[in-house]
Amino acid sequence: MTPLLVSACTLTTCLGRGLAVTLAKLRDGSSGLVPCAFETVELDTWIGEVAGVDEQRLPPTLAHYDCRNNRLAQLALTADGFTERLLAARDRYGRDRVGIFLGTSTAGILQAELAYRRRDPHSGALPDDFSYCGTHNPFSLAAFARELFALAGPAVAVSTACSSGAKTFAAAARQIACGTIDAALVGGVDSLCLTTLYGFASLELTSSDPCRPYDVARNGISIAEGAAFALLERAPAEATPGAILLLGCGESSDAYHMSSPHPHGLGARMAMAAALDSAGLAPADIDYINLHGTATPSNDAAEGKAVAALFGDGVACSSTKGATGHTLGAAGAVEAVICALVLTHGLLPGSPHTLTPDPAIPLDYQLRARAGRLRRVLSNSFGFGGSNCSLVFGLTP
Repeated sequence: MTPLLVSACTLTTCLGRGLAVTLAKLRDGSSGLVPCAFETVELDTWIGEVAGVDEQRLPPTLAHYDCRNNRLAQLALTADGFTERLLAARDRYGRDRVGIFLGTSTAGILQAELAYRRRDPHSGALPDDFSYCGTHNPFSLAAFARELFALAGPAVAVSTACSSGAKTFAAAARQIACGTIDAALVGGVDSLCLTTLYGFASLELTSSDPCRPYDVARNGISIAEGAAFALLERAPAEATPGAILLLGCGESSDAYHMSSPHPHGLGARMAMAAALDSAGLAPADIDYINLHGTATPSNDAAEGKAVAALFGDGVACSSTKGATGHTLGAAGAVEAVICALVLTHGLLPGSPHTLTPDPAIPLDYQLRARAGRLRRVLSNSFGFGGSNCSLVFGLTP
């Protein structure tokens, strides 16, 4: 693919709001995970909750979009001067030439859960003030962003489980290549809700401890919320040295099982190989891999086998989910922005809470953050049903 410029980005997770605090926390190996005390949930697990979401107030004209997911989106969009950069792109290209591609898995489902508590005791009808279209509907996120920024280009919601946020980069890249748009707002937002927390617990996938990706004693995920966004544009003929580029995208769908990955990581390997091919790179050209690394026994083992088969043990890698938790539909975007951060600042992130890397997974797994010369990095995002996406980012020389 023709490289695209990542001209702006931002993220908000349980580590904090914005790029600076995230970088500082990655450097010192901090984690934002805490014991679960969300809403009425009674589960012995750890989560990543973002501070300040409930205090957000949407503009009065957008009140029909009011839900935790869109409040979290607004909180993130106003950090790092991102809104100003996006509006400048809108003014530069035109309202109809900037697309929106945003990923989520549950959108504003919490609003439906809260409304269900207030249903009519006789008819069972949900309260009149509940707006499915503006909250629970997965397209709510894209529609909210479109109205918030007065954009008129194509707007797409991607919901492919944990690969959603990553796939927005690939979807936008295709539309820019087709010439339908000149720039794109991409990213992902997922917020905490009861369905997600109890659902993953029912699958016996949550841990009673902070998650430990790739640890020999790993035993489950730590569910979290987060939001991350990037602005993609065509790269100028002479890009500024050190600018972040999206070099390649790789997608696959192995459809092995509804919730378990192919045991040998077939789909994961296909996505990574496709991303390298898209970028015109060989495995040896990658300096760091941000692993999907959910901390479940089967997911880490499958991904580890795929990475080892394609890259061997010669590339540094880690999962940052011990720091941020698993932000589900936002994870691909969160970790893409983390990749942009580590490229810019020459940082190999560590893996908070991981103590002993699994010896059965032969990777150069990083326990603690350290400085490193990075030119190109790979980010993996693999979802339920075998919906996989890998992204390659690099620096302009």
